[in-house]
Amino acid sequence: MFNVSVIQEWKPRTLLGILVKEGKITNIDQIYENNLSIKEVEIIDTLLPDLKHEVLGVNFVQRQTDAGETSQFQVTVAVGNESGYVGVGMGKGKQIREAIEKAIRNAKLNVIPVRRGCGSWECLCGRPHSIPFKVIGKSGSVTVELLPAPRGVGLAAGDISKTVLRLAGVQDIWTRSRGETRTAHNMAKAVYNALKETYKFKSPDQW
Repeated sequence: MFNVSVIQEWKPRTLLGILVKEGKITNIDQIYENNLSIKEVEIIDTLLPDLKHEVLGVNFVQRQTDAGETSQFQVTVAVGNESGYVGVGMGKGKQIREAIEKAIRNAKLNVIPVRRGCGSWECLCGRPHSIPFKVIGKSGSVTVELLPAPRGVGLAAGDISKTVLRLAGVQDIWTRSRGETRTAHNMAKAVYNALKETYKFKSPDQW
């Protein structure tokens, strides 16, 4: 006998999901502009089908319970389309594949828009290759500062930060970080939180 995987049809559980499936919402920006909450990963799969994902860190954690010691994999994943959208998520599972799948799902549900621009006084080319202004993000003991950089600088950041920034579509940037930066999840989440700040403030061209 052959095992045939059956792809289940998406049955939306929320009003937003129904609107997306019926084609009444065709652009993810419509969701963010109206500050709507995304609770179904299929919404992201429909509106951002070109998302890529990368595993940022894998930890093997053990916990003592009343039933004895339990062990799980803890995985941090970043997703993005390299063109202004990025998400970070964590997943846990007894098997690493299960943990990765949960992390990808959580990262998709956490996808945010990233405002890109050219905020470097050394460049001012007007192209969306960097960010429009300095932003700061925190997670746990980690604090990350992102600063606009001129074209050609590249991603002046550590490996984890570089991956999140690349998936967000940022090409040139300077970074400063402090705290326990070796912790993959906190480092990735701090960069993610900093990028989230790009949409909390208006750039001069929007005033």
